[in-house]
Amino acid sequence: MVRPLGLPFDPIERAGQTWETRFGPASAMRAATSVFRVQQILLARFDEVLKPHELTFARYEVLVLLTFSRTGELPLKVIGSRLMVHPTSVTNAIDRLVAAGYVRRRPNPDDGRGVLAGITDEGRGVVETATAALTALDFGLGDLQEAERESLFDVLKRVRLGAGDVGGLEPTRSVVDER
Repeated sequence: MVRPLGLPFDPIERAGQTWETRFGPASAMRAATSVFRVQQILLARFDEVLKPHELTFARYEVLVLLTFSRTGELPLKVIGSRLMVHPTSVTNAIDRLVAAGYVRRRPNPDDGRGVLAGITDEGRGVVETATAALTALDFGLGDLQEAERESLFDVLKRVRLGAGDVGGLEPTRSVVDER
């Protein structure tokens, strides 16, 4: 559950005002700080609906990725690269999913040192149930209209492309940049 702050003012806006007085323009600081606060809010909302299924959002993402694969299994190193997480995080998530009975692990026959993670029938079932819960929650973004969610994705995608998330693609300029 998200713990409401209940403040009589917006702390990020207040920090922005102080920032401008001391350091200069605050738009980047306010935006970045807002992204981090929204991440906290979203993770709390996800945890609330996923906890009854013994899932965290990271484990849920692994299960969904496995359901998206043709065979229902993927090498751990592929899971890490697709989810953009460190190999240690993948191993930890897989260990927990195996313990819950949602995933099985086996040696990768194509890579003597590699490991494949495969989703079980129980894992497929929990993905269906958990996905219904997250979808009903609008993935925690029910406070926004559909068009706003699309715009938010587009704006954040430019940051991800600028960081090199997708090779060979450059961030597109916004209409605001054109003025």
